[in-house]
Amino acid sequence: MINIEESTIINRPAPDVFAFVGDQTNAPRWQRGLASVRRLGVGPIEVGTKHEFVRTMMGRRMSGENEYTHFEPDRYVAFTATSGGWPLEASYEVEPAGEHATRLVSRIALQPSGAFRVLQPLFAAAMRRDVRANLGTLKALLEANDGRQSPSA
Repeated sequence: MINIEESTIINRPAPDVFAFVGDQTNAPRWQRGLASVRRLGVGPIEVGTKHEFVRTMMGRRMSGENEYTHFEPDRYVAFTATSGGWPLEASYEVEPAGEHATRLVSRIALQPSGAFRVLQPLFAAAMRRDVRANLGTLKALLEANDGRQSPSA
C-alpha cells in the first residue's frame, strides 16, 4: 500500500481554496498527467458526486471514474476510484492558516497490483514528487489570482 500525505500553505482564504480543489473539473489545470475530468450528473457537488477522468500514468493512458465519499464545504472532500485500475482513496483538507492563508493537506492511499507491486517503492517516490509538484502548481495558480475573479473562471 502506498500512503502519501503532503501539504502546502496557499495565500488565499480557505473557502477559495476549497471551492477550487472541491470541484475536480479544475484538477487538469494543476495535476500532472490528468488530461480531463468531467462531472457526471447534475446538481450540487456533494457526497455521491461522480467524475470521469482520463490520465496518463507511467506512460499508460487510462480512464476511470471516482465518487465523493465525504464532502464538508470549505473544509474536507474525499473520494475513491470506482473504476480505472487500482484501489485508490484520496482527500483534500483545508484549514485557515492566518487571516488570508490556508493550509491544504493532500492524502492518497493506493494499492498497486501486478508488476507495479514489485516496483512499489519507485512508484511511491515518483507519486510523492508528482504530488509535491502538483501542490506547487496549485499554489502558484491560486496565488496568481488577484481575487477579482474565481480561479475556476
